[in-house]
Amino acid sequence: MKVGFTTLAMFMDDNLEIIKISKENNFEMIEILGEAPFFKKENTMAFKDCGMEVSIHAPTVDINIASLNDGIRAESVKQMKECIDYAESINAHAITVHAGKIGRNDPPLRKAAMELACESVSQLVDYAENVIISIENMPVRKSFLGNKIEELEFIQSHTGCNITIDVGHGNTTGNNEELLELKNITYCHLNDNDGVKDQHIPLGDGTLDLELLKKVKKGIIELNNFDNILKSKKVIENII
Repeated sequence: MKVGFTTLAMFMDDNLEIIKISKENNFEMIEILGEAPFFKKENTMAFKDCGMEVSIHAPTVDINIASLNDGIRAESVKQMKECIDYAESINAHAITVHAGKIGRNDPPLRKAAMELACESVSQLVDYAENVIISIENMPVRKSFLGNKIEELEFIQSHTGCNITIDVGHGNTTGNNEELLELKNITYCHLNDNDGVKDQHIPLGDGTLDLELLKKVKKGIIELNNFDNILKSKKVIENII
């Protein structure tokens, strides 16, 4: 498995230091957490040709590309496109995007939101020239779109996007085996939980079937503490 980690664990640290520590710990990949504060930091271009495969987790805070509100949806898509611009400027491989959410989970509203999500994702796929747009599966929560196999397949078939599989999210929805069989998986987010809540705890500290890691070709350890990232990296090395 090709292994990397998210900059969530070192979010406000100097970017040059993040790259240095990544290499010292023999990571081959890195996922930039693309929330707004990141773009105010210095050395954001340092990730260009940094010697690792770079991906970006597009912003999610106050963002909803499936919003039934036209203004919110338009602004969300605009910010996704700005993230794509940055990704292409640093030669990033892929951008992970959330499909969106619905404030009220009535079937007609969810169906409308799914259609709007597809419309937005299609715009992003068309806009991106050299970076993969990859939709992430979400945890078991009614407001999230993309936490069912059929929804992910629907978005993928209507937009041509790739898929990012979060095995922690899949542990809460109980469908990791099926998720890992989906086509065009870009990479996986690796974290653990109790099978109920999306806790993002170290691998081995929850109920995730660690044997599933043998099916992962590329994995980003997605935790908010670097010591726990290193702990999870050892678990991966012992499994594979």
